[in-house]
Amino acid sequence: SGFASPTRHVLEKNEAAASKLNMKLKEAYESLLSFFRPVTCRHKDEQTLLPCPVGEGLNTTECLENKCCPSKTSHELKCYMPFKDNLQLTFRLLVLVAGGFFILGCLPFCCCAFLQRSQCVNPLRRANNEVERTVWKKRAQSEDVYGLL
Repeated sequence: SGFASPTRHVLEKNEAAASKLNMKLKEAYESLLSFFRPVTCRHKDEQTLLPCPVGEGLNTTECLENKCCPSKTSHELKCYMPFKDNLQLTFRLLVLVAGGFFILGCLPFCCCAFLQRSQCVNPLRRANNEVERTVWKKRAQSEDVYGLL
């Protein structure tokens, strides 16, 4: 019985970690989905108002918590579904595509700058054997000269 409780404790920790991961994935998915499906509460005259699935008789706070739009018409407060915002979607996609083109445009310059500094790709960065031998000879001669002093 002494071994059963630590195992159960580890399993509970694993289940808690898995549920936290699922929650994070769900939040990431929802934020990604809301980025590509923007909504607005501003409606035009030709659009029909659809009631919120949670209910119509909610106050403003409850309506907004359920991701619905509050509306005051005459005496009672109505809660309706938000509309797709095509203008916002167009703007977001335009910014996303422009950012992608900017990154693709900068990529060759970054690669060239990186490869230019690399010794294995750029032959001018490699040490020249003749120059290196000459430098070693000069150092050896200067050490001999300074050694005598």
